[in-house]
Amino acid sequence: MSVLTRDDILRYIQEDKISFRPGLDEFQLQAHAVDLRLGFTFLVPKSWHVTKAGREPLHMDYYAPDRPEYFDIVELEQGQFFDLLPGEHILVSSLESLRVPDDLMAVMYPRSTTNRKGISVDLTGIIDSGYEGQLVIPIRNNTQSQTVRLYPGERFCQIVFQGLSGASQPRLSRYHQRDIIEGVDVDSLEKGRKAEIELVMAGKIKELKAAHPAQPTAKAPQPVAKAPQPARPKPAKKK
Repeated sequence: MSVLTRDDILRYIQEDKISFRPGLDEFQLQAHAVDLRLGFTFLVPKSWHVTKAGREPLHMDYYAPDRPEYFDIVELEQGQFFDLLPGEHILVSSLESLRVPDDLMAVMYPRSTTNRKGISVDLTGIIDSGYEGQLVIPIRNNTQSQTVRLYPGERFCQIVFQGLSGASQPRLSRYHQRDIIEGVDVDSLEKGRKAEIELVMAGKIKELKAAHPAQPTAKAPQPVAKAPQPARPKPAKKK
């Protein structure tokens, strides 16, 4: 899988195969990567909630069907900032909403400038081919006594595009074309995963493997090429 260079990325953008909203500026495009800017939405994990019994610590069980909201959503306005407390872990949104074509994937990496501030941007892995939307990114203040100020719009991570050996048929993420302010599911209970989650919660891993083996992606049937029609003889010209 080859990594796209600056010129490759620009060509994909000009051909409307890759898109960024808002569009990229001259500071974001690197030799073989794109810097992403911090968005205005911050999701702060809750540590307690109020129940019928009173105030109780919040136990994070992402498989519970009746689970409460685990995050407070902070939506900043223009000119505001977010102070990340020592040891604090939050989720942030990217400013950009991006679209990845079916013949590419992308990988997110932290910027070294961000790491030098004492902040870790967790490597969240692959941005699937076909994905469209903002990114939800976990970050942590690794310092023990320093508060780090974050400004929406600052560059804080980068993505690298890589070519695939062929066009894929990706399964759409639960964040596909979704506004991050609606909230997040750290581990979604989407219908397609119901059988997996029930087996995991019951500890039936062998049964899961046996019942759901990996299968090759079903390819769409190719249209049958029509046989070329023989050329009709031209009528003879009258003398």
